[in-house]
Formats: sequence, structure tokens, C-alpha cells
Amino acid sequence: MTRPLLITDCDEVLLHMVSHFQEWLAETHDVHFAFETGQFAEALTHVPSGETLPDERVWELLWRFFREEMHRQTPVPGAIEALKRIGEVADIVVLTNLGEDAQPLRVAQLATHGIHYEVICNSGGKGVPARAIVERHSPSVTVFVDDLHMHHQSVAKHAPEVWRLHMVAEPRLAPNVATPEAAHVRIDDWPTATEWILAKFEEGPAT
Repeated sequence: MTRPLLITDCDEVLLHMVSHFQEWLAETHDVHFAFETGQFAEALTHVPSGETLPDERVWELLWRFFREEMHRQTPVPGAIEALKRIGEVADIVVLTNLGEDAQPLRVAQLATHGIHYEVICNSGGKGVPARAIVERHSPSVTVFVDDLHMHHQSVAKHAPEVWRLHMVAEPRLAPNVATPEAAHVRIDDWPTATEWILAKFEEGPAT
């Protein structure tokens, strides 16, 4: 029998991102990022003028952060230990929404924290790439972990047999993020999530 499979997001699942993005924006751009609201649109404000940053400026800053400042990101507590434990019984793939040009940067970033797994970059919903990963691995059972609603909905549509765990590891953000209906469970810490994932590996596919 083939091994189980874990498909996991990176930002706010394996590595903290929004708090470091907030710090960098304040330090270098006089921009306040009110991520605690649980919103992203209209959450970035130019402090001297009080004006909300337009979408194109937000995406430009995000692009710069992920290509120049990823070294700021720190591991989510318990994530590295969880991956080591899960990796003893399962294959692991990191599915992250970054441009393909940033893939080597993400691989190198994760390696500095001792995380050495396949990294696949994506744009848009993660259901189609998750389906492709499952078909390539032919696992006995798959668990998907992500912090964004849209990806749980997408995976539920394209790979309904996959167990879906919603995790928002940033404690200042988590209380303001609702649990998506498409997720099977919401767990925001890795020690608890690990036990759930291992149990699902024993239980079998979701459908």
C-alpha cells in the first residue's frame, strides 16, 4: 500500500508571514497593515497621508516581500516537529501560492529551518494542483492544510476525498477568521493538528 500524503500551505501554517510583513511595511514604507481585522483588501494604509493603498501597490509590496524579505519569516511553533513526525509515515508536499520565479527562494527558505520537502508554486485555487499531486502520489489517504477559505472550497470541489484542515497559526489573526464550511475541521496549533492528521491517515479517505 502507498504511503499517506500531507499537502500543506506555508504562510501562517508552517511559517509566520503577516506579522513580519507588517513590521517591514512600517519600517521601510510608512505603511500600517491592520491584519488583525481578518481582512486584506483596504487593510494597508499610508501612515502620513491616511490613504488606503490601491490594490496594485499592495501586490507590488507583497511581491517585494516574498522576493527580498522572506528571511524575516519564522516557523510556527510546533510545525517543524510536526512535519518530522508526520514525515515518518507519510509523504509531504508544500503547496504555496507564489510565482514560479519564487520557488527556489521558498525551497531555500524552508531549508534554513530544516524543512526539506517538495515545494510546488501555484496561483489561484489549489484544488487543481492538489488533484494532480494526489494522482501522482496515489496515496492511501491525503490531508490538506491551509489558512484560506478559497483553497478549501477548491480542494473540496476537485479532490473531495482529501481531508481538509483549516489552520490560522497567527494568534492575532485567528480570532477574526471564520472557519470555512468546506473544511472538515479547524485546528490552529500543530500539536493538536498532528494527532488529527495521523488519525485520518488511519481512517482512510474522506469520501
